Amino acid sequence: MKHSKRTHDLDEERNTSSQKRRRRRESSERDNKHYKSHKTADSNYLDNRSVHERDRHNRRYVEEYRNDFSDVDDHGNHHRDDEKSHGRRHSKSSGRSRRSSHKRQHKKHHHSHSKSHRRKRSRSIEDDEEGHLIYQSGDVLRARYEIISTLGEGAFGKVVECIDHHMREMHVAIKIVKSVGRYREAARSEIQVLEHLNALDPDSTYGCVQMLEWFDHHGHVCIVFELLGLSTYDFIKENSFLPFRIELIRKLAYQICQSINFLHHNKLTHTDLKPENILFVESDYVVKYDGKMRRDERTLKNSDIKVVDFGSATYDNEHHSTLVSTRHYRAPEVILALGWSQPCDVWSIGCILIEYYLGFTVFQTHDSKEHLAMMERILGPLPVHMIKKSRKRYFDCDQLDWDEHSSAGRYVKRHCKPLKEFMHCHDEDHENLFDLIRRMLEYDPAKRITLDEALEHPFFDALKNTLS
Repeated sequence: MKHSKRTHDLDEERNTSSQKRRRRRESSERDNKHYKSHKTADSNYLDNRSVHERDRHNRRYVEEYRNDFSDVDDHGNHHRDDEKSHGRRHSKSSGRSRRSSHKRQHKKHHHSHSKSHRRKRSRSIEDDEEGHLIYQSGDVLRARYEIISTLGEGAFGKVVECIDHHMREMHVAIKIVKSVGRYREAARSEIQVLEHLNALDPDSTYGCVQMLEWFDHHGHVCIVFELLGLSTYDFIKENSFLPFRIELIRKLAYQICQSINFLHHNKLTHTDLKPENILFVESDYVVKYDGKMRRDERTLKNSDIKVVDFGSATYDNEHHSTLVSTRHYRAPEVILALGWSQPCDVWSIGCILIEYYLGFTVFQTHDSKEHLAMMERILGPLPVHMIKKSRKRYFDCDQLDWDEHSSAGRYVKRHCKPLKEFMHCHDEDHENLFDLIRRMLEYDPAKRITLDEALEHPFFDALKNTLS
């Protein structure tokens, strides 16, 4: 299948999310009483340790960072002035973890700090036509963070790698949000969610990215994060779209299910899960030659991951936008406007696991009716009760109004096939993986497997056995 560039349906989502953002900003549900009640309810849940222990040095760094920052007055008061990251590339397209080259860069950037800082002060602050902050390597944010390079760019703004000159020259990632109202609003929402999650799980046992602090820079909300490796999408892309081996899929799937289940237990739905929002903690790899396939393959040294981009995360008691999720990972109940909750995340995870297995997404489309046709081709007919309940005009006589002989119909038939036919091997591991995916891709959200149930699926038995 052609690996075309995947785009986010931003115009639709911006319009439908504005009401939710206004309500979220005015909400008083996230005061200290709200946080404490969540923390008490989930104290037992947090006692369970993740399968993959996180790097203890990084945990100490996050704690020390927060402590040091509370004592710092570097013109660095908390600027609580005043988003949603629809960005597709939060990680630099490099075949190795950025951390591996940091030590070599420290000395060079340390000497250039004072010079670049003077240049920043003498230069006026400017935005481009789209609202992005105009910057260059060497500029310093908040008299503290020296910009090294751009890691990614999206509709929300840009993500840059910086040296923190007030924290032992540590490297961090900073999301610089556009100076545009709707993105600033979404950034404030993301900050609230991250503060809540980081307070509940300060050691990042459940793999949600750590926010270190945030500040306002001339109208741009800047969120400081721990620096991570490549996204799972970028790793596959740089590995020539070779799929992950089933052992790695098992480790990634378990961590993703644990992380998102943590959100669900805390009455949150992520709503924008995709391979771009699953980042490796470190993306160092070794190259091995596969004699059977006659090709070089990159094998990760560390399979630990973290979930990022909480700009769309929604609490159960908040307004639910009609349209959520990036197209290729959007659940049928969202497309049919039937309402959604946590099960829409489970559907997205099922789509992600297929992509890890194949190396490409199976729902390669930007049209809702075509998307539904692909679902029916892969998973079978949509349930009649969901069709009857939907007000969308995609159906005729309780069936999808779809011409299989049209050019679009021929495209769907050519590129999609029943789920079982995607499976390359019929051993027990593969059977279990595809059973898990099939349960995650259950049309009816009420019948879809929960993440509590998914974590007990036989597909993960081999992983648990190695740890027992």
